[in-house]
Amino acid sequence: MSTHVPEPLPGAWHRGSAAGGSHELVARPAGVGLRDHVLGYRGFRFGAIRVRHRLMVPDGVVKVMLGFGDPLRVVDPFHPARSGGAASLANGVRTTAAIGEHTGLICGVTVLLTPLAAYRLFGVPLSEWAHMSVCPSDLCRAPWAGLPTRLAAMPDWESRFALLDEVLQAGLQAGPACSPEVAWAWQVLKRTAGRTRIAALATETGWSRRHLERRFRRQTGLPPKGAAQVMRLQAALRLKEAGNSWADAAAQAGYHDQPHFDRTFKAMTGCTPSHFRAHRTAASPYDAQDFVPGQVTSAILRNAGTRPPAA
Repeated sequence: MSTHVPEPLPGAWHRGSAAGGSHELVARPAGVGLRDHVLGYRGFRFGAIRVRHRLMVPDGVVKVMLGFGDPLRVVDPFHPARSGGAASLANGVRTTAAIGEHTGLICGVTVLLTPLAAYRLFGVPLSEWAHMSVCPSDLCRAPWAGLPTRLAAMPDWESRFALLDEVLQAGLQAGPACSPEVAWAWQVLKRTAGRTRIAALATETGWSRRHLERRFRRQTGLPPKGAAQVMRLQAALRLKEAGNSWADAAAQAGYHDQPHFDRTFKAMTGCTPSHFRAHRTAASPYDAQDFVPGQVTSAILRNAGTRPPAA
C-alpha cells in the first residue's frame, strides 16, 4: 500500500552564516558511489552561545557527529540512563525523541547513515546501541578511531568531506555484509512510508515473523514494527510541512483518526503536534532544523525555560 508523500523539501542542502560569523553550516552529499549508504555530510560551527535545546524526532537515520569543539550532550527524556555526552557521538536509531543540548563552541562534521550502512561501518549489531548516543570509537576502532583529529587538521570543509568519502568507502568494503532480506524489507517499509503489514514482509522473505524481527533488529536497530512507526511519523511531518492540516496529514499517513495521531505523536516526541509546530515556526532562519534531506528531523526549543519533554 502506498501513501501520498510530498517530494523532499527544497533547500535541504545549503551553506550559510549568521551575523558576526558565529554560525556556519556547510552541507554536501556524499560521493556518488556512497549515496545509497551515506545520506550526506553536514559541517557545522557554532560560536559561544547560551544553552540551546534541540528536540530530535525519530527519523530512521544514524547520525555520527565527529566533533572537534566543546562536548554535546544528548538527553533521553524517556529513558535518562541512555543519555550521553562527548565531543563525538554516534546516535543510533530511535522510536522516541531525544534532546540535543549544547553551549559554548561546537564544531565538527555530522555523517548521516542508513542503518544498514551503520551496521557495515561499525561491525556491531545496531540492536546493541539503538536509542543510545555513544562515542564512535567505543563501538570499534576502524574507521572511526582518530578520525575527528584528522578532520580537525584539514584546512577546509571540502577536504574534510573528501577524507570522509575515502574513509567510508574503505569501511563499507571491509565491513560485514547485510542480509538481502533485511535490506529488501527496509526498502519496502521506506517506499510505503511504513504502511506495509509485517506479516506480509515475513511471507515474502520466506522467514517466520520472529526470525525477520530478530535479523531486522540486529541490522537496523529497530524491529520492523518500530521502523514502520518512525516512517509513518515522518510521512505525516512531511505532509504537514508541505501545507496540509494536521488532520489531513495524519489521514494520508495512515493513522486511524486525529486522536490516534495525537496520542502516537506525543508518545514518540513528548509534545503535541501543535507545540512541535510552534517551536519550528518560532526558530530563527539561521537555525537549520532538518539534518536529513527530505525529512523533518528536529525543532529548536525556543524558550529559555523550556525543559525537555517527559514521557
